[in-house]
Formats: sequence, structure tokens, C-alpha cells
Amino acid sequence: MAASGKKKKSSGFGWLLFWLAFLIGVTLLFVVNREKIQNSLSILKDLVADPEARPGVPGSDVSAADTDETDAASGVAVDRPAVEPPAAAVEPAPPPLPDTPSAPPAVQPQAAPPAVQPGTVKRQVYLIRLDNDGGLVAAKVERSLPSGDSPMRDALEAVIRGPSADEAKRNLLSLIPENVTILGATVRGSTAYIDFSEDFLFNTYGIEGYAGQLRQVVWTATEFGNVKDVQILIEGKRLDYLGEGIWIGSPLSRDSL
Repeated sequence: MAASGKKKKSSGFGWLLFWLAFLIGVTLLFVVNREKIQNSLSILKDLVADPEARPGVPGSDVSAADTDETDAASGVAVDRPAVEPPAAAVEPAPPPLPDTPSAPPAVQPQAAPPAVQPGTVKRQVYLIRLDNDGGLVAAKVERSLPSGDSPMRDALEAVIRGPSADEAKRNLLSLIPENVTILGATVRGSTAYIDFSEDFLFNTYGIEGYAGQLRQVVWTATEFGNVKDVQILIEGKRLDYLGEGIWIGSPLSRDSL
């Protein structure tokens, strides 16, 4: 019984030493890590007071740098997943532009056409033929004249110029005085009004000469389809007679001469 009591006493003493050593060790650890433990307790206190301040919680004001410092202070290594920045938005590629039609070839400037020279036209005019009996007959000849704005005046001026050398050999002549000029030539209705200078009043061939010069004027003017008769004017005035009693006070036709 004494031995059993001694064994129990020895066993109780051993446990006392164990707990004493444990308390001493805990105390030493606390003293050594006092600053770290205080920091951890302070952080724990703040987390309990403000749960929204936890790292990683939406709305927390604790930055990543603060979290890193807290982890360093606690001495606990924390592996944090690397936060990758959000991928940049990729804009869709613009649709391909339609094929642009090629520009038309440049048009080379063309040289201006040469100026058109006035053309000519064939006109029938009248001279006087002296026949074998001495009579005066109106004779038609052809002239190439400019196609101008006053075709009747051009034709009468060709009559005043007289026959060509070949026509003169064929006994053709003009009885209109050489110094006569045409002051005007117009058509009103079916009547042509021909205005001559005063020289038209003087013909050295007498009455036959006056009749011949009137035939030349009237026959040439009535070659134009819109003219049926001719009114003779002298210096813009209408006279009754030409020379020795040849009537010119009204329009003259081929039948009246």
C-alpha cells in the first residue's frame, strides 16, 4: 500500500512539471512574439468592428498594399491569385469597302475644228445679147457667188460687173451704167424693192438701153422663187419714168417689159 501511494505521488509531480514547463514555454513565446500577437489582435479587433473592411470584400477600403503589409505583420504567408487586368475590348473589324470603280480615262482635249469658209452657190443672172438683127434679148448666164445674207443683192452686183471675157466674145454685154451702186434690196410680199444710186437714170444707149437694163434687173430678181415683180427706186424714192418715157412708177414683171 505504501508503494502504491508513492507511485501515485510521483506521477502527480511529473504532470506538475509538464504543465509548469508548458506555461513557461507559452510565456516565452508570448514575450518573443508579443508585438506580432498584438498586431494580429488589433487587426482581428478591427475586422470584428468593421466586417466590410476585409480584403477582397466588395466595398472594402483596404488596398492590396495594406493587405500585403498585414500579412507581413502576421507572419503568415498568403498566396494571392494574380489579378489579371480585364481584356481590352476588341472592336470588330470594319466591313471591307466595296471595290471603287476605276476613274475613267482622262479625255484628251480635241483641237478646235477649222473655221468653215463661206461656201458658194450657183446663181442665174441675166445679161443682154445682141442678136443678128440688132435686137436686145435677155440672156441667162451662171455665176458662182458667195452664199451670203443678201443673195439678191449679190446677184444684181454680179450683173452690174458685166460679162466675162468669154461671154463678151459671144456678144453678151450689160446695159446697166458702170457707176451704178445698189443702195438696198429687200422683198415685201412677192415684190422686190431695189434701190439704185442716181447713176441708174443715165444710159448712153437711149430708150433701148433703158429697156435692156430694166430687163436685166427684173429677170435676175425674179429668178428667186418668192419674187414676182420689182419696184425700182432711185436714191430711196419712187419715180414715174426712167429716161424717155419708160414707166417705173409701179412694180415691173417680166410680162410688162
